Amino acid sequence: MAARTGAEQYFERQRKNPEYERAYQEAASTVRAIDELVRSIDARREERGLSKAELARQAGLPPEAVRRLFTMRSPNPTATTLVALARALDLDLVAEPRTKPARKAAAKKRALTKV
Repeated sequence: MAARTGAEQYFERQRKNPEYERAYQEAASTVRAIDELVRSIDARREERGLSKAELARQAGLPPEAVRRLFTMRSPNPTATTLVALARALDLDLVAEPRTKPARKAAAKKRALTKV
């Protein structure tokens, strides 16, 4: 295993701080949510057989912006961009309440006992 860099060691120490770890996990969750949304839009684009340039034209966006969105490691698109892409792909972007894991498990258990 390669030696850890000074930056890696620093962040490892920082993550021992509960407040820092909470902020870190929140930021990581945001990045995952954006990534999942972008991937689902790109999957729909592929299902429709559209090139990135064609999707950009249909969404009224610059082709390079759409290309970057789907190829960047950590994209951070605006809501306007996401809405334009979703509309061009006949998708709805919907905000839904999150369900706590305990509630999901309880609901599943209730559903199974009703059978």
